[in-house]
Amino acid sequence: MAGYLIRRLGTAIIVVLGIALVTFLMLHIISPSPATDVLGQKASPAAIKAWNHANGFDRPWYDQFWTYISNLLHGDFGWSYKNNQTVNSMFAEKTPLSAFLSVSSVVVAILVALPLGIYQAIKRNTAGDVTATTLAFIFYSMPTFMVALLLIQVFALNLGWVDPNVSQNQSLTGALGSWQDLILPIISLSITQVASFSRYQRSAALDVLAQDYIKVARAKGLPERLVHTRHLVRNSALPMITLIGLSLPIVIGGNVLIEYAFNINGLGLMFINALQNDDYNVLMAYTLLTAILTVVGNLIADVLLSVSDPRIKLV
Repeated sequence: MAGYLIRRLGTAIIVVLGIALVTFLMLHIISPSPATDVLGQKASPAAIKAWNHANGFDRPWYDQFWTYISNLLHGDFGWSYKNNQTVNSMFAEKTPLSAFLSVSSVVVAILVALPLGIYQAIKRNTAGDVTATTLAFIFYSMPTFMVALLLIQVFALNLGWVDPNVSQNQSLTGALGSWQDLILPIISLSITQVASFSRYQRSAALDVLAQDYIKVARAKGLPERLVHTRHLVRNSALPMITLIGLSLPIVIGGNVLIEYAFNINGLGLMFINALQNDDYNVLMAYTLLTAILTVVGNLIADVLLSVSDPRIKLV
């Protein structure tokens, strides 16, 4: 296990550095310096030159990249010139709300998808299974922002059950004070995940139902309820561990369209604003954190699978 973790961590570091290099080069090619965005389009060449020199943007790109990586090793993601504050402080302000939305949506998706997938496997090819499968394909193929817009139109504008204007509280505590505003965003994030998770869960449950130990349990006269609870649920739930691990990047990347649609002051809306304002340090930090969470999520899923299933060996 220790050797496997060391190798995976080494690979993860190489992957993250590679992503950092590619992202840095892409942003450097698009615009070598944000001086014009900071000083304005009418800034004089002399002012731009002075600003670039003061902030190190007149140095070679590889020198700038090395400085950026050195700062990262000290936990410094740089300075947001547009917002006039550190990127670290911006993430500290907006991460709790985005994380709450993402974690809540994943929890809701698991609570719905796990029993739904098992039900579909047990009732295979029945009307209920066909209906659930059809809905899963529809919602899985729909863009997340389209789901959000439909929910806003139906439940906020047509029925008036919730307020379409989401609270602009930036803190998680403030947002929870208007918890009704978070219902539609969480449901919007959950629907597509339920569609995906339930399909995996159904497939896994069908594989388990075909195993010999299920047939032996039934041959011994064990009631179907016990067959399902003791053997089917536990063994078919293992693939969900992988899906949960792969869902970890949603904490950073999955909220972009939803937060934009509902105008929620989280990481997703911050990323959209950074794109519009060419706030490159924010874009770099967002990309790197998404990459780190992706690598960490895969690693956690592999470790949890090996712990849950002794048949899986990490080599």
